[in-house]
Amino acid sequence: MQLAKAKEKQDAERKHLQSFVDRFKAKATKARQAQSRVKRLEKMETIATIVDRDVQPFSLPGPERPLAPPMIVLDDASAGYGERKVLSKLNLTLLPDDRIALLGSNGNGKSTFCKLIGGRLAPLSGTMRKSSKLETAYFAQHQLDELRMEDTPVGHLRDLMPDAPEAKVRSKAAQIGFPASKADTPVKNLSGGEKARLMLGLAAFAGPHLLILDEPTNHLDIDSRTALVNAINDYPGAVILVSHDRFLIESCADRLWIVGDGTVKNFDGDMEDYRALVLGGAKAARREKAAEAAGTKPKTEERKEAATKRMAQGPLRQKLNLTEAKIAKLTGLIEKVDGVLGNGAAFARDPEKALTLSRQRADLAAALEAAEEEWLELSAELESA
Repeated sequence: MQLAKAKEKQDAERKHLQSFVDRFKAKATKARQAQSRVKRLEKMETIATIVDRDVQPFSLPGPERPLAPPMIVLDDASAGYGERKVLSKLNLTLLPDDRIALLGSNGNGKSTFCKLIGGRLAPLSGTMRKSSKLETAYFAQHQLDELRMEDTPVGHLRDLMPDAPEAKVRSKAAQIGFPASKADTPVKNLSGGEKARLMLGLAAFAGPHLLILDEPTNHLDIDSRTALVNAINDYPGAVILVSHDRFLIESCADRLWIVGDGTVKNFDGDMEDYRALVLGGAKAARREKAAEAAGTKPKTEERKEAATKRMAQGPLRQKLNLTEAKIAKLTGLIEKVDGVLGNGAAFARDPEKALTLSRQRADLAAALEAAEEEWLELSAELESA
């Protein structure tokens, strides 16, 4: 069982990496990122399973008819509340098959941007052109409170399908991951992952062209995260992810948009490039530009300010370095375990050893996900420091 779970998760990552390579290997602007994914694919040791298990399919309904590109175009748009602008100078284009992750510190405007794209906010200035037929679905963990604890998945779906035959309602329940054995279970008895799956299925019920997912993996176990990754990768529409889950981002996102300095900009790179940006000289370049705009300062004052900022950032950089070392160690351990698990013939003779190693891999994977999430939070904090 555990071994099959590990292989399922690996298969999901492999599928997304291959999809990215197939889509972008011919584009000059994406060639380097595609090549880095090729190397990751080559290093993967396929996990051999001893027994197969039935995995209830979980799918997100896509639109009946795809939209012609572009789906959304922002032209010098701004967003905010009343007279207060949170974001400005927004010049972005969203395509029907985009998979975009929003990165940036909390409070930088990610939620505001999602509300703008999702139609919950109108631009304060500039223009936002949308396809007239665009349908959008929004999911956030706080929406789980909207579920009726005493009702069942079938009961919630019946509200959306009041005139549908019972068989069709139950078929829809199975599509979003609730077969006969779970369809009549009260929500209060569902796991956190099952509740999230139900809420996501309800949000995407009508087959939207765009899914906006705000921290969708919070409090989910490994199996639920893997199921979500598979569902997102199979979904035919566009996706915008707001997440600190590095595994989710690397498994699902093809593009990164950085939210910071009062705007949102496309980032031409992957998570490793983002890491280099955070730890590199980007902050120094911005400080130099700001100093030029404000007028030159005495060299002694500049050096003093730089030293003060370095001291303030020191503990944060130390935490980031320790987290990176932890990620490297865990990644190495997982690669070693995968190498052993790839020998299916050996485990056919010793299934107990296979199960022990698969449990060990699951624990390592959970620790790696936690470390990567911590790394992303620290990186965003350092970038805004």
